[in-house]
Amino acid sequence: MDKKRKIQDKKVISFIPDGEFYYHKAIQAMQRDRFDDARKYLMRATELSPNDPLILMQYGVLLMEEGQFEEAHELLIKAHTLDPSEEEVVFYLAEVHAHLGLLRDAKKYAEQYISLIPDGAFADEAMEIIDFAEQEEAFYDDEEMPDGEVYFLQEKARRLMESGDFKGAVHYLESIIVDYPEFWAAYNNLALAYFYIGETEMARSLLHEVLERNKGNIHALCNLAVFYYYEKKEEELESLLELLLKIKPYQIEHRYKLGATFALIGRHKEAYHWLRSLQKRGFDGDAGYYFWLSHAAYFSGQETVAKEAYAKLVEIDPTKAGYEPWRDVQSDIPADSYEQDRGFLLNKIQNNYRSERMFGFYLLGKSGHKQEIISHPSYINVSELSEIERLFLATSLDYELVPLDQLDESFLRALQTTDLLYEEYRPLNKQGTHLFQMWFALCESALIKSYPFANPTALAAAADYMFQSSRYTAVTKKALAQKYGISVPTLTKYVGQLMEFLPIYDS
Repeated sequence: MDKKRKIQDKKVISFIPDGEFYYHKAIQAMQRDRFDDARKYLMRATELSPNDPLILMQYGVLLMEEGQFEEAHELLIKAHTLDPSEEEVVFYLAEVHAHLGLLRDAKKYAEQYISLIPDGAFADEAMEIIDFAEQEEAFYDDEEMPDGEVYFLQEKARRLMESGDFKGAVHYLESIIVDYPEFWAAYNNLALAYFYIGETEMARSLLHEVLERNKGNIHALCNLAVFYYYEKKEEELESLLELLLKIKPYQIEHRYKLGATFALIGRHKEAYHWLRSLQKRGFDGDAGYYFWLSHAAYFSGQETVAKEAYAKLVEIDPTKAGYEPWRDVQSDIPADSYEQDRGFLLNKIQNNYRSERMFGFYLLGKSGHKQEIISHPSYINVSELSEIERLFLATSLDYELVPLDQLDESFLRALQTTDLLYEEYRPLNKQGTHLFQMWFALCESALIKSYPFANPTALAAAADYMFQSSRYTAVTKKALAQKYGISVPTLTKYVGQLMEFLPIYDS
C-alpha cells in the first residue's frame, strides 16, 4: 500500500509545471506564431525559474522584438550576471544596447561576443554592430556619447515619475547628478520631481543652476515656464515666453519639448507649429506627443489633424478614449467662440465675484478646455467654493444631481432656465456673454433667497426680455412671449419677480 502511494506521489509531482515546462510551451507557441501566448508562458517561466539565464534571455529577446527595450535590457543584464560566458546573452546585450542608442556599450558587447566565439552564429551581426558604432562615434565627442549606466538610472527615474512616485525618482536622479555633474537631463528631471513633491524653491534653484552652467538649455527654460504657469506668475511667464518664442530649434527633442510646453500653457498655435513640424518630418512619437498634438491642432482650428492624432493616441493608449477635447463641445461651436476662449474662461473661473465664477463653471462644461482646466492644480480649489458654485461645477463635469433638499430642486430648475437661454444664444458672442453676466447675477441672488424657479421657460423669456429691452427700443413683450411659447401676462409676472433680484433692489 505504501509503495503504491509513493508511486502515485511521484506521478503527481512530475506533473507540477515548473519554469522549464513553461519555457518549452513558449518555444512551441513561437514556432506557431502565437506570440501573445509565448509572452505569457515566458513571463510565467521567469516567475518560476527567476535564476535560469536561458529563460531570462529568451524572454528578453521576445520583449526586444516587441520594442520593449528597457525591460529587455534588465532581463538580459540579469541573465549575463548569472552566466557571463553564455555567448548568445552577450550578443543580445550588444543588440539591445544598439537599439537603445547606447553605442559604446553595444560595441563593447559585440566585441566580447566575437572574442568568445569568432565563428558564432551571430558573428556577422556582431561585426555590423561594431561597424555601425564606430561610424556613429565619429559624430560625437567622448563627452556626448551616452553612457549605459546613467541612461538606465534615468529611465528608472522616468518610469517612477510616470507612475507618480516622485520621491522614488528623486533618489535616482540625485545619485546621477553626484556621479555625472554635467548630465543636464537629470537636473531638469530632478527639478520637475522636486516641484511635484512641493519643493518649489529647490526646483527653481536647480533650473537656475542649469541655466548658469549650460546657458540656453531649452529643457530648463521650458520647465521654468511650466513652473511659472502652475504658480500663476503671469509677469515672469510672459517675460520668459518672449524668449521662448524667439528660439528656433533644429533637434527633434527640442522641438518636441518646446511644442509640448506651449500646448501645456495654452499657446496652442505656437505648439501646433512645432509639433506638426515633427510629424511632417516623419516623426513617430509616443502617447504624450499625440496628446499634445491633438490638443494644439484642435484649438488652432485644425480638427482633421486633431482627430487623426487622437486616434493614434488611443491606439497607443486605449485608456485615453473618451477624453477628447471636443467630446463635450457641440458641433456648432467654432474655435473663436467664447466657449473656446481659454483666457475668458479662466477670467470667469478665477473672478472675485461669485456670479461670474458660476458663469465660468457653467461654460466650462461646453468647452474643449474642460479637461485641461480641471486638471490644473491651482485653477479650481473646490474647498473654497460655495455650495451653489459646486453645483454648477458638478453638472459641468457630468455628475448627475439627485435632489435632496429645496436648494437642489431650485438649482435644477435654475439650470434648466440657463440651458434654455444658452440654446438661444449659442455659440456665445459678446452680446451673449453680457446676457449671461446679467442672468447669473440674478440667479445667484435668487438661489440665496430660496427662490423656487417654478417656471424655467417663463424665467428664460423674462431674462431675455429684461436684457434685450435694456438695449433695444423695438423689443416687445409680445414678441418675446411668442418666441418662448408663453402668454404676455405670464411673461410680465416673471419679469416682475426677477426684478426683485436685481442689485438695485437690495436694501
